[in-house]
Amino acid sequence: MNSTLNQIAQIKKYGYTLDFSNVFNHAFENYKKIALYAGLILLILFILSFFIGGLGFVLYYGAENLNKDFIESFANGQPSTTNLIIYTGAATLLTAFFSPFTAGFLKMADCADKDETFNVSTLFIYYRPHYFFQIFLATLLIGFVTGLISVVLNYLGIIIVDTVLSVIISLFTSLTIPLIIFGGLHVSDAIKSSILIISKQPLTIILLFIVAGIASMVGFIGCCIGIVFTIPFTYSMTYAIYSAILSTEDHTDSIDSIGRSDFE
Repeated sequence: MNSTLNQIAQIKKYGYTLDFSNVFNHAFENYKKIALYAGLILLILFILSFFIGGLGFVLYYGAENLNKDFIESFANGQPSTTNLIIYTGAATLLTAFFSPFTAGFLKMADCADKDETFNVSTLFIYYRPHYFFQIFLATLLIGFVTGLISVVLNYLGIIIVDTVLSVIISLFTSLTIPLIIFGGLHVSDAIKSSILIISKQPLTIILLFIVAGIASMVGFIGCCIGIVFTIPFTYSMTYAIYSAILSTEDHTDSIDSIGRSDFE
């Protein structure tokens, strides 16, 4: 952890260089190693989520009410502030709970980059208690802030500003989880460090994520199901950006010994 904080202290003082083509090539080469495996896992999860979500929807609203008029009304309806708060809170909790799983894709990318073996269990490695708490709390805090801003701006009817701010928050905190799992940082240090790192090269990193987003959307062409095989490119890009800036040593045991940070 001290090594990571020392690197970040140097970045804070001197900045860093980030070559677009090198990071993109690294992300693409690494993506090719994990695309099929990660895509198949995502496909299975999407199918399960679709059936579970559909079942929950039917149980909540009742099968007898599911007609064309109801669906159109539901799709076009504007949720009340109370419902928006409930939906946002539920979505934030759900995202936080599954965030260690998504962190597993970063670990998969790390294993592929280092030519190490990875399998399904790799995706669940961060559900270990010391990792789960840090990742869950970090995602919950970021989601809470984003959700609070979203509810307020939606209440005021400023939807465009809400979208822009959500994207900005997502961008500047995008390295939080890698800093936890690879850098061994505490939640507060990981969030602050992510913001610091991104702020040093925002344009290059924005362009890299835009390219990753476009590449992921390619999966919609021809057959929408293909997106499950292109989504892993975003994880590969996040890993490539992080590894171009900091060491990707996995601090498996360091989180247990986290105390007061010396990062200012």
